[in-house]
Amino acid sequence: MGISEPEHQTDHYFTDEERDAVYKSIYSRRDVRGQFKPDPVPDDVLARIIKAAHHAPSVGFMQPWNFLLIKNPQVKQSVHDIFLKANDEASDMFEPEESAIYKKLKLEGILESPINLVVTCDRERSGPVVLGRTHDKSMDLFSSVCAVQNLWLAARAEGVGVGWVSIFNKKALKQALKLPKSVTPVAYLCIGYVEHFFVEPELKSAGWRKRLPVEDLICFDEWDNVDQEGNEGLFQALSKLP
Repeated sequence: MGISEPEHQTDHYFTDEERDAVYKSIYSRRDVRGQFKPDPVPDDVLARIIKAAHHAPSVGFMQPWNFLLIKNPQVKQSVHDIFLKANDEASDMFEPEESAIYKKLKLEGILESPINLVVTCDRERSGPVVLGRTHDKSMDLFSSVCAVQNLWLAARAEGVGVGWVSIFNKKALKQALKLPKSVTPVAYLCIGYVEHFFVEPELKSAGWRKRLPVEDLICFDEWDNVDQEGNEGLFQALSKLP
């Protein structure tokens, strides 16, 4: 399957089928932890996923990301050890009832997934002054997160699972991966084919949290102005969506 990249797009509209496929990828994306299969991800599939990530928007067209692929079992084990230490520390941060639930959750697939992939951010890639980052230095980090989202949605469309592991001591992780001082790890991802994708987010099914009603998260013109007058149509449309 090829991917065309025309310099100029003459058709700005998606067909109904194309649009539905985009939304299907968004709504069926899951954070995968415990159902990875050992099957390798073919190079052409992995290439499409990484290329999709590389086409994320970035502040000042900075493209601050790198993609560090990890397949070596020894490196994986080293990272897993760093996770275990941080995970023990994290479990003690919650109240006893929540801590008991936390300890039952599987929160990574570092050793089980055939590929670990780290999306990083080189904070010095475009020099000290970057268009669009002049007043908010964190925009390069946000750009790298956009690359993560692109990768995740592309992977889901390919039937490949992705799990984001965030419970690390960042300094220890940087040392283990020998990252330069200017490079920060943004996302440690576990990637591979899976036995199944959960219908609902795993943490929702485990009783950790419920999805918030989107209607409760919308305000107008200023914070906490939730007066729906003049915007009834938006809320009616939201109420019709599954």
